[in-house]
Amino acid sequence: MKKIKSILLIALVMSPLAAIAQYTDVINSNRPGVSKSAFSVGTNVLQFELGALTVKEEHEPLNYEVSGFGIDFATRFGLLLEQLEINIEGIYQNDTFMSTASSLVTENKRSNFRNFTIGAKYLVYDPYKNAEEDKPNIYSYHANRKFKWKSLIPAVAVYAGANLDGEGNPYIPNSSVFGGVREGGFSPKIMVATQNNFAGGWVFVTNFLMDRIGTDYSEFQYILTLTHSFSDQWVLFGEAQGIKGDFYSDNIFRFGGAYLWSKNFQLDTNIAFNTKNTPSVFNIALGASYRFDWHKDKEIDNGGKVEDKVDTSNRKTRKKKKTDFDSDN
Repeated sequence: MKKIKSILLIALVMSPLAAIAQYTDVINSNRPGVSKSAFSVGTNVLQFELGALTVKEEHEPLNYEVSGFGIDFATRFGLLLEQLEINIEGIYQNDTFMSTASSLVTENKRSNFRNFTIGAKYLVYDPYKNAEEDKPNIYSYHANRKFKWKSLIPAVAVYAGANLDGEGNPYIPNSSVFGGVREGGFSPKIMVATQNNFAGGWVFVTNFLMDRIGTDYSEFQYILTLTHSFSDQWVLFGEAQGIKGDFYSDNIFRFGGAYLWSKNFQLDTNIAFNTKNTPSVFNIALGASYRFDWHKDKEIDNGGKVEDKVDTSNRKTRKKKKTDFDSDN
């Protein structure tokens, strides 16, 4: 029984592997991919997600290459409502831009934020809410892995945020690859995120977003992520990201996995690459996620009145809010 309970919990570990309610007994991270789960971290949960990645790009037609490293980060907090999450996220990059377009080789060392965004996400539709019939059957392995038509209906969340770009940022596009004025400032970002939790630990997440709206370098992106938990502590994922913009378009693929160290701590790794040379992209990333859990659940008596609040860190016999343990970025 202890083994079964452990497996059911681990299936909730990694984003985009969230389940029924917002709060989970184990950490719910958006890493190791770049897609965002439809679910928040839960009220009064503060979560940090941090990764380090190599940067390697080569543009054959324009004869330049970029090499260096980056730090991607996110801070997430569940505020007021279970469905609401506020977050700060971004990527800081330090690299060397080397051009061989002429007989004279030039090098330019660069460092700045590729992006820095403050935003909020809200779950507008949860098909699993109050789904008593979808609780896992801890006595039947096959019953829990049986396909359910209801799983085709996704959870849906909306996101709105603001990009903050500093003036002179070398990673902001301009009319010339090697020069031109780069104006910083504010630009909106919006997204719709969906999530399907399938039997057997499979989760499918989609993100559709418009970034840097209103600027000359706005772009549309889609991200498709498929994740599978296959043991007590391990999950694997595959991801496709499409980017369409006037200055940059690409298709990037990622593969990797994550390991649950403890209920509040996760480690992960992934590789990313594309299939073109304008430029070619290859990155290796390592990351970690940690949460501070101050979440409290409301105890409701038979009359439906709220009697008190119980600190989840001390409860042992409370009935879990999560009712679909086939899933957890």
